[in-house]
Amino acid sequence: MSLLDVENLRVSFDTSQGVVEAVRGISFSLGQERLGIVGESGSGKSMTGRAILRLVRPPGRVEADRIALEGQDLQSLGERQMRKVRGRRISMVMQDPKFSLNPVMTVGEQIMEAYLLHARDSRRAARRKALEMLEAVAIRDPERVMKAYPHEVSGGMGQRIMIAMMLIPDPRILIADEPTSALDVSVQRKVLSIMDGLVRDRGMGLIFISHDLNLVSEFCDRVLIMYAGRIVETCDAARLHEARHPYTRGLLNSLPRLDAPRARLEVLARDPAWAEGG
Repeated sequence: MSLLDVENLRVSFDTSQGVVEAVRGISFSLGQERLGIVGESGSGKSMTGRAILRLVRPPGRVEADRIALEGQDLQSLGERQMRKVRGRRISMVMQDPKFSLNPVMTVGEQIMEAYLLHARDSRRAARRKALEMLEAVAIRDPERVMKAYPHEVSGGMGQRIMIAMMLIPDPRILIADEPTSALDVSVQRKVLSIMDGLVRDRGMGLIFISHDLNLVSEFCDRVLIMYAGRIVETCDAARLHEARHPYTRGLLNSLPRLDAPRARLEVLARDPAWAEGG
């Protein structure tokens, strides 16, 4: 079953040097799966996630033939209706999510606010739900963390708090924009394991945006590779290292490997045809 359908999505910006196209006509569908989007910085990965939620502000323009959430046309919705979609039906964990927390509010107040924004319930019920979500993301002593301010928690804990906040309204889709990029490897794996368990248990769709090809190949089911605002290749995550597009091969060959050490890593040789979908 398809949760999200995107057809011919374009994001452009008017600048003093002319129109800059950040996303150029991409199409994909998302089911109850973990879909990875990879590519170098500036390839349009994050802009794709923001465009789906209509978080691109002027002078940016978002155009698409179709953006449908479980068959509902999101382009036909007004801003008030889109606010009900954001969080409740599609949540997004931004890059460096700890810094998305409000520094002058306690962790508990922020998680409860995320819940009460979409649910008609009492503060007591919201508090109980917030504690349950903190436990679900493997935070020990959630009562203490509820009373803490963002500067009092570690980076890994901050990441997990944001994941709890985004999942508390029980959305159908989670867009995670490099949610573990600032974490060390051991904490990164723990956060991914938690996210994976929650997504699978709830039957959600996950869009995992990253520049780490090895991580995506292990964590995701399917991968879209983006270059200059276009999707140049789609493949099964488990077979990512067998990808054939020269750009994907170039990215893979530029990664250090313990099983095949080299004196020098390859430098990506770009072909102008890639930007046109070639």
